[in-house]
Amino acid sequence: MSLRERWRMFGWPLFVLTVIVLALSIAMLYSAGNADCAENIEHCNRFGAWRPYAASQLGKIVIALIAFFIAAFSNIKTWIRSSYILYAGALIMLLLVLFIGHTGMGATRWLNLGFFHIQPSEFIKIGLVLALARYFAWLNSTELERFKNYWIPAGMVAVPFLLVVAQPDLGTALSILLISLGFFYIVGAKKQWFIIGAILAALATPVIWNVGLHGYQKDRILTFVQPGRDLAGTGYQINQAKIAFGSGGIIGKGYTSGTQSQLAFLPEKQTDFIFTMLGEELGFIGGFLLIVLYFSMAAIMFWYSKRTRNRFGQLVCFGFMLNFFVYYFINIAMVLGLMPTVGVPLPLMSFGGSSLLSLMFGLGLVQNAYIHKDQQLSAKGG
Repeated sequence: MSLRERWRMFGWPLFVLTVIVLALSIAMLYSAGNADCAENIEHCNRFGAWRPYAASQLGKIVIALIAFFIAAFSNIKTWIRSSYILYAGALIMLLLVLFIGHTGMGATRWLNLGFFHIQPSEFIKIGLVLALARYFAWLNSTELERFKNYWIPAGMVAVPFLLVVAQPDLGTALSILLISLGFFYIVGAKKQWFIIGAILAALATPVIWNVGLHGYQKDRILTFVQPGRDLAGTGYQINQAKIAFGSGGIIGKGYTSGTQSQLAFLPEKQTDFIFTMLGEELGFIGGFLLIVLYFSMAAIMFWYSKRTRNRFGQLVCFGFMLNFFVYYFINIAMVLGLMPTVGVPLPLMSFGGSSLLSLMFGLGLVQNAYIHKDQQLSAKGG
Protein backbone atom coordinates (compact mmCIF):
# COMPACT_ATOMS: atom_id res chain seq x y z
CA MET A 1 0.00 0.00 0.00
CA SER A 2 1.46 3.35 -1.06
CA LEU A 3 1.70 6.38 1.21
CA ARG A 4 -0.96 8.15 -0.87
CA GLU A 5 -3.35 5.24 -0.39
CA ARG A 6 -2.67 5.29 3.36
CA TRP A 7 -3.50 9.00 3.52
CA ARG A 8 -6.75 8.28 1.69
CA MET A 9 -7.68 5.62 4.27
CA PHE A 10 -6.65 7.78 7.25
CA GLY A 11 -9.30 8.18 9.97
CA TRP A 12 -9.75 11.95 10.01
CA PRO A 13 -12.65 12.12 12.54
CA LEU A 14 -10.54 10.56 15.30
CA PHE A 15 -7.56 12.75 14.46
CA VAL A 16 -9.63 15.96 14.47
CA LEU A 17 -11.10 15.13 17.89
CA THR A 18 -7.60 14.35 19.17
CA VAL A 19 -6.31 17.75 18.01
CA ILE A 20 -9.26 19.50 19.67
CA VAL A 21 -8.50 17.84 23.01
CA LEU A 22 -4.79 18.71 22.67
CA ALA A 23 -5.68 22.34 21.96
CA LEU A 24 -7.93 22.40 25.03
CA SER A 25 -5.06 20.95 27.05
CA ILE A 26 -2.76 23.80 26.03
CA ALA A 27 -5.47 26.32 26.89
CA MET A 28 -5.93 24.90 30.38
CA LEU A 29 -2.19 24.54 30.99
CA TYR A 30 -1.77 28.18 29.96
CA SER A 31 -4.39 29.08 32.55
CA ALA A 32 -2.54 26.97 35.14
CA GLY A 33 0.74 28.80 34.51
CA ASN A 34 0.42 31.36 37.26
CA ALA A 35 2.63 30.17 40.11
CA ASP A 36 4.25 33.59 40.51
CA CYS A 37 0.85 35.26 40.65
CA ALA A 38 -0.29 32.93 43.42
CA GLU A 39 2.70 33.90 45.53
CA ASN A 40 2.68 37.62 44.70
CA ILE A 41 -0.97 38.40 44.11
CA GLU A 42 -0.57 42.13 44.68
CA HIS A 43 1.95 42.37 41.81
CA CYS A 44 -0.08 40.27 39.39
CA ASN A 45 -2.31 41.93 36.78
CA ARG A 46 -3.60 38.75 35.19
CA PHE A 47 -3.61 34.99 35.55
CA GLY A 48 -2.32 32.59 32.93
CA ALA A 49 1.15 32.20 31.42
CA TRP A 50 2.93 30.03 28.88
CA ARG A 51 5.41 28.89 31.49
CA PRO A 52 5.97 26.56 33.17
CA TYR A 53 3.38 24.21 31.67
CA ALA A 54 1.89 25.22 28.30
CA ALA A 55 5.14 25.98 26.46
CA SER A 56 6.76 22.78 27.70
CA GLN A 57 3.69 20.73 26.76
CA LEU A 58 3.70 22.15 23.23
CA GLY A 59 7.15 20.66 22.72
CA LYS A 60 5.96 17.32 24.05
CA ILE A 61 2.95 17.42 21.71
CA VAL A 62 5.24 17.91 18.69
CA ILE A 63 7.25 14.82 19.68
CA ALA A 64 4.05 12.86 20.37
CA LEU A 65 2.63 13.80 16.94
CA ILE A 66 5.79 12.52 15.26
CA ALA A 67 5.38 9.23 17.12
CA PHE A 68 1.68 9.20 16.15
CA PHE A 69 2.37 9.53 12.41
CA ILE A 70 5.19 6.97 12.51
CA ALA A 71 2.84 4.49 14.16
CA ALA A 72 -0.04 5.35 11.80
CA PHE A 73 1.72 5.19 8.42
CA SER A 74 4.21 2.37 8.91
CA ASN A 75 3.48 -1.13 7.64
CA ILE A 76 1.14 -2.99 9.98
CA LYS A 77 3.24 -6.12 9.48
CA THR A 78 6.05 -4.33 11.32
CA TRP A 79 3.90 -4.16 14.45
CA ILE A 80 2.88 -7.82 14.17
CA ARG A 81 6.50 -8.94 13.95
CA SER A 82 7.66 -6.61 16.75
CA SER A 83 4.72 -7.09 19.16
CA TYR A 84 6.52 -9.40 21.57
CA ILE A 85 9.76 -7.42 21.23
CA LEU A 86 8.02 -4.18 22.22
CA TYR A 87 6.38 -5.93 25.16
CA ALA A 88 9.73 -7.34 26.30
CA GLY A 89 11.42 -3.95 25.94
CA ALA A 90 8.75 -2.21 28.05
CA LEU A 91 9.00 -5.01 30.62
CA ILE A 92 12.78 -4.58 30.86
CA MET A 93 12.29 -0.85 31.49
CA LEU A 94 9.83 -1.70 34.27
CA LEU A 95 12.42 -4.02 35.82
CA LEU A 96 15.06 -1.28 35.63
CA VAL A 97 12.79 0.99 37.66
CA LEU A 98 13.21 -1.42 40.60
CA PHE A 99 17.00 -0.95 40.57
CA ILE A 100 17.76 2.51 39.16
CA GLY A 101 14.35 4.18 39.21
CA HIS A 102 13.89 7.85 40.05
CA THR A 103 11.78 8.52 43.14
CA GLY A 104 9.26 11.35 43.27
CA MET A 105 6.23 12.06 45.48
CA GLY A 106 6.91 8.91 47.50
CA ALA A 107 6.94 6.50 44.56
CA THR A 108 9.63 5.08 42.29
CA ARG A 109 8.05 5.14 38.84
CA TRP A 110 10.48 6.87 36.49
CA LEU A 111 13.76 6.27 34.68
CA ASN A 112 16.06 9.29 34.59
CA LEU A 113 17.43 9.63 31.06
CA GLY A 114 19.26 12.86 31.85
CA PHE A 115 17.31 15.33 29.73
CA PHE A 116 13.90 13.94 30.76
CA HIS A 117 12.21 11.32 32.91
CA ILE A 118 10.26 8.47 31.36
CA GLN A 119 7.55 6.41 33.07
CA PRO A 120 7.79 2.81 31.76
CA SER A 121 4.40 1.83 33.22
CA GLU A 122 2.76 3.98 30.54
CA PHE A 123 4.53 2.11 27.75
CA ILE A 124 3.94 -1.39 29.06
CA LYS A 125 0.27 -0.88 28.15
CA ILE A 126 1.26 -0.44 24.49
CA GLY A 127 3.42 -3.55 24.52
CA LEU A 128 0.74 -5.50 26.39
CA VAL A 129 -2.06 -4.63 23.94
CA LEU A 130 0.12 -5.52 20.94
CA ALA A 131 1.31 -8.77 22.52
CA LEU A 132 -2.20 -9.87 23.52
CA ALA A 133 -3.55 -8.94 20.08
CA ARG A 134 -0.90 -11.04 18.37
CA TYR A 135 -1.42 -13.97 20.75
CA PHE A 136 -5.21 -14.12 20.45
CA ALA A 137 -5.64 -13.05 16.81
CA TRP A 138 -4.84 -16.45 15.32
CA LEU A 139 -6.51 -18.72 17.88
CA ASN A 140 -9.74 -20.31 16.66
CA SER A 141 -12.97 -20.39 18.67
CA THR A 142 -12.28 -23.88 20.03
CA GLU A 143 -8.84 -22.87 21.29
CA LEU A 144 -10.26 -19.72 22.89
CA GLU A 145 -12.57 -21.84 25.05
CA ARG A 146 -9.71 -23.84 26.56
CA PHE A 147 -8.50 -22.57 29.92
CA LYS A 148 -4.91 -23.69 29.27
CA ASN A 149 -4.62 -21.19 26.40
CA TYR A 150 -5.01 -18.30 28.86
CA TRP A 151 -2.04 -19.16 31.06
CA ILE A 152 0.50 -17.43 28.82
CA PRO A 153 -1.48 -14.17 28.38
CA ALA A 154 -2.34 -14.23 32.11
CA GLY A 155 1.40 -14.33 32.79
CA MET A 156 1.92 -11.44 30.34
CA VAL A 157 -0.50 -9.43 32.46
CA ALA A 158 0.59 -10.60 35.91
CA VAL A 159 4.29 -9.72 35.61
CA PRO A 160 3.89 -6.02 34.71
CA PHE A 161 0.91 -5.74 37.07
CA LEU A 162 3.00 -6.88 40.03
CA LEU A 163 5.96 -4.70 39.00
CA VAL A 164 3.73 -1.62 38.81
CA VAL A 165 2.10 -2.44 42.16
CA ALA A 166 5.59 -2.61 43.69
CA GLN A 167 6.44 0.96 42.59
CA PRO A 168 3.74 1.61 44.05
CA ASP A 169 1.30 2.83 41.39
CA LEU A 170 -2.13 1.35 42.03
CA GLY A 171 -3.82 3.59 39.46
CA THR A 172 -1.77 2.27 36.55
CA ALA A 173 -1.92 -1.28 37.94
CA LEU A 174 -5.71 -1.02 38.05
CA SER A 175 -5.68 0.23 34.45
CA ILE A 176 -3.58 -2.74 33.33
CA LEU A 177 -5.92 -5.16 35.09
CA LEU A 178 -9.13 -3.63 33.66
CA ILE A 179 -7.73 -3.47 30.12
CA SER A 180 -6.64 -7.11 30.32
CA LEU A 181 -9.96 -8.33 31.73
CA GLY A 182 -11.82 -6.52 28.95
CA PHE A 183 -9.45 -8.07 26.43
CA PHE A 184 -10.01 -11.59 27.78
CA TYR A 185 -13.76 -11.08 27.76
CA ILE A 186 -13.95 -9.85 24.16
CA VAL A 187 -11.85 -12.72 22.77
CA GLY A 188 -14.20 -15.29 24.30
CA ALA A 189 -13.09 -16.24 27.81
CA LYS A 190 -15.90 -18.01 29.66
CA LYS A 191 -17.99 -15.92 32.06
CA GLN A 192 -17.65 -18.42 34.91
CA TRP A 193 -13.88 -17.78 34.94
CA PHE A 194 -14.52 -14.10 35.73
CA ILE A 195 -17.01 -15.06 38.47
CA ILE A 196 -14.49 -17.41 40.09
CA GLY A 197 -11.80 -14.73 39.84
CA ALA A 198 -14.07 -12.16 41.50
CA ILE A 199 -14.84 -14.56 44.36
CA LEU A 200 -11.13 -15.29 44.90
CA ALA A 201 -10.34 -11.54 44.84
CA ALA A 202 -13.05 -10.90 47.45
CA LEU A 203 -11.66 -13.65 49.69
CA ALA A 204 -8.16 -12.17 49.37
CA THR A 205 -9.30 -8.66 50.33
CA PRO A 206 -8.31 -8.93 54.05
CA VAL A 207 -4.83 -10.13 53.10
CA ILE A 208 -4.43 -7.35 50.53
CA TRP A 209 -5.56 -4.74 53.08
CA ASN A 210 -3.23 -5.92 55.84
CA VAL A 211 -0.19 -6.87 53.76
CA GLY A 212 -0.43 -5.43 50.27
CA LEU A 213 -1.37 -1.77 50.86
CA HIS A 214 0.82 1.06 52.09
CA GLY A 215 -0.42 3.34 54.85
CA TYR A 216 -1.19 6.26 52.54
CA GLN A 217 -3.17 3.96 50.24
CA LYS A 218 -5.31 2.81 53.17
CA ASP A 219 -5.82 6.46 54.13
CA ARG A 220 -7.07 7.27 50.63
CA ILE A 221 -9.59 4.44 50.74
CA LEU A 222 -10.77 5.45 54.22
CA THR A 223 -11.07 9.06 53.05
CA PHE A 224 -13.18 7.89 50.12
CA VAL A 225 -15.50 6.01 52.51
CA GLN A 226 -15.55 8.92 55.00
CA PRO A 227 -14.85 12.12 52.99
CA GLY A 228 -14.81 14.35 56.07
CA ARG A 229 -12.37 12.32 58.21
CA ASP A 230 -9.21 14.37 57.52
CA LEU A 231 -9.96 17.54 55.55
CA ALA A 232 -6.59 19.09 56.40
CA GLY A 233 -4.60 15.95 55.54
CA THR A 234 -5.42 13.03 53.26
CA GLY A 235 -8.82 14.50 52.39
CA TYR A 236 -7.53 17.97 51.48
CA GLN A 237 -6.90 17.39 47.80
CA ILE A 238 -10.17 15.68 46.95
CA ASN A 239 -12.14 18.16 49.07
CA GLN A 240 -10.58 21.11 47.23
CA ALA A 241 -11.28 19.36 43.92
CA LYS A 242 -14.97 19.05 44.78
CA ILE A 243 -15.10 22.70 45.86
CA ALA A 244 -13.38 23.83 42.66
CA PHE A 245 -15.58 21.81 40.33
CA GLY A 246 -18.80 22.57 42.19
CA SER A 247 -18.10 26.30 42.39
CA GLY A 248 -17.92 26.47 38.59
CA GLY A 249 -21.67 26.00 38.32
CA ILE A 250 -23.20 25.64 34.86
CA ILE A 251 -21.05 28.05 32.84
CA GLY A 252 -17.99 28.43 35.09
CA LYS A 253 -16.21 31.43 36.55
CA GLY A 254 -14.52 32.25 33.28
CA TYR A 255 -11.27 31.26 31.60
CA THR A 256 -8.24 31.98 33.87
CA SER A 257 -10.69 33.26 36.51
CA GLY A 258 -10.91 30.32 38.88
CA THR A 259 -10.21 30.91 42.56
CA GLN A 260 -9.42 27.47 43.99
CA SER A 261 -7.07 26.68 41.13
CA GLN A 262 -5.57 30.11 40.42
CA LEU A 263 -4.91 30.91 44.09
CA ALA A 264 -3.12 27.58 44.62
CA PHE A 265 -5.76 25.92 46.82
CA LEU A 266 -6.04 23.01 44.34
CA PRO A 267 -2.92 20.77 44.30
CA GLU A 268 -1.84 19.09 41.04
CA LYS A 269 -4.17 21.26 38.99
CA GLN A 270 -1.92 20.83 35.94
CA THR A 271 -1.72 17.02 36.13
CA ASP A 272 -4.20 14.54 37.63
CA PHE A 273 -6.72 17.21 38.75
CA ILE A 274 -6.85 19.31 35.59
CA PHE A 275 -10.48 18.28 35.03
CA THR A 276 -11.56 20.10 38.19
CA MET A 277 -9.75 23.23 37.05
CA LEU A 278 -11.58 23.00 33.74
CA GLY A 279 -14.88 22.55 35.59
CA GLU A 280 -14.24 25.58 37.78
CA GLU A 281 -13.39 27.87 34.87
CA LEU A 282 -15.66 26.49 32.13
CA GLY A 283 -18.37 25.02 34.32
CA PHE A 284 -20.51 21.93 33.90
CA ILE A 285 -20.85 22.73 30.20
CA GLY A 286 -17.06 22.64 29.68
CA GLY A 287 -16.68 19.40 31.63
CA PHE A 288 -19.59 17.79 29.81
CA LEU A 289 -18.23 18.78 26.39
CA LEU A 290 -14.85 17.23 27.23
CA ILE A 291 -16.58 14.00 28.27
CA VAL A 292 -18.51 14.07 24.98
CA LEU A 293 -15.20 14.45 23.10
CA TYR A 294 -13.72 11.51 25.00
CA PHE A 295 -16.79 9.35 24.48
CA SER A 296 -16.81 10.19 20.76
CA MET A 297 -13.16 9.19 20.43
CA ALA A 298 -13.78 5.89 22.20
CA ALA A 299 -16.88 5.26 20.05
CA ILE A 300 -14.89 5.91 16.85
CA MET A 301 -12.18 3.47 17.97
CA PHE A 302 -14.85 0.87 18.68
CA TRP A 303 -16.34 1.49 15.23
CA TYR A 304 -12.87 1.13 13.66
CA SER A 305 -12.59 -2.21 15.43
CA LYS A 306 -15.91 -3.34 13.95
CA ARG A 307 -14.91 -2.18 10.45
CA THR A 308 -11.52 -3.93 10.50
CA ARG A 309 -11.61 -7.32 8.81
CA ASN A 310 -8.38 -8.82 10.13
CA ARG A 311 -8.44 -10.05 13.72
CA PHE A 312 -5.13 -8.46 14.75
CA GLY A 313 -6.34 -5.00 13.70
CA GLN A 314 -9.67 -5.54 15.45
CA LEU A 315 -7.97 -6.39 18.74
CA VAL A 316 -5.50 -3.51 18.45
CA CYS A 317 -8.36 -1.03 17.99
CA PHE A 318 -10.37 -2.57 20.80
CA GLY A 319 -7.40 -2.79 23.16
CA PHE A 320 -6.44 0.86 22.78
CA MET A 321 -10.10 1.89 22.99
CA LEU A 322 -10.20 0.11 26.36
CA ASN A 323 -6.95 1.81 27.39
CA PHE A 324 -8.30 5.25 26.49
CA PHE A 325 -11.68 4.66 28.14
CA VAL A 326 -10.14 3.36 31.39
CA TYR A 327 -7.83 6.39 31.49
CA TYR A 328 -10.54 9.02 31.37
CA PHE A 329 -13.12 7.06 33.36
CA ILE A 330 -10.82 6.49 36.34
CA ASN A 331 -9.46 10.04 36.34
CA ILE A 332 -12.84 11.77 36.18
CA ALA A 333 -14.39 9.40 38.73
CA MET A 334 -11.41 10.00 41.01
CA VAL A 335 -11.42 13.81 40.92
CA LEU A 336 -15.20 13.92 41.46
CA GLY A 337 -14.89 11.71 44.54
CA LEU A 338 -16.62 8.69 42.99
CA MET A 339 -13.65 6.41 43.68
CA PRO A 340 -10.49 6.59 45.82
CA THR A 341 -7.68 8.88 44.70
CA VAL A 342 -5.18 7.12 42.43
CA GLY A 343 -2.45 8.45 40.20
CA VAL A 344 -4.03 8.38 36.74
CA PRO A 345 -3.64 11.40 34.41
CA LEU A 346 -6.45 12.77 32.27
CA PRO A 347 -5.71 11.52 28.73
CA LEU A 348 -4.21 14.11 26.36
CA MET A 349 -5.01 16.85 28.90
CA SER A 350 -2.69 16.43 31.89
CA PHE A 351 0.79 17.94 31.88
CA GLY A 352 3.50 15.35 31.28
CA GLY A 353 5.30 13.49 28.54
CA SER A 354 5.10 9.74 29.15
CA SER A 355 1.31 9.51 29.21
CA LEU A 356 0.95 11.83 26.21
CA LEU A 357 3.54 9.96 24.16
CA SER A 358 2.11 6.52 24.93
CA LEU A 359 -1.45 7.63 24.19
CA MET A 360 -0.55 9.30 20.90
CA PHE A 361 1.48 6.27 19.84
CA GLY A 362 -1.48 4.05 20.72
CA LEU A 363 -3.85 6.27 18.72
CA GLY A 364 -1.40 6.03 15.83
CA LEU A 365 -1.57 2.22 16.02
CA VAL A 366 -5.38 2.45 15.95
CA GLN A 367 -5.11 4.54 12.79
CA ASN A 368 -2.67 2.00 11.36
CA ALA A 369 -5.10 -0.85 11.99
CA TYR A 370 -7.92 1.13 10.36
CA ILE A 371 -5.80 2.06 7.34
CA HIS A 372 -5.03 -1.63 6.82
CA LYS A 373 -8.53 -2.80 7.76
CA ASP A 374 -9.04 -4.79 4.55
CA GLN A 375 -5.59 -6.40 4.50
CA GLN A 376 -5.25 -10.11 5.21
CA LEU A 377 -2.53 -10.84 7.77
CA SER A 378 -0.65 -13.83 9.10
CA ALA A 379 0.78 -14.47 12.55
CA LYS A 380 4.29 -13.94 11.18
CA GLY A 381 3.36 -10.61 9.64
CA GLY A 382 3.50 -11.97 6.13
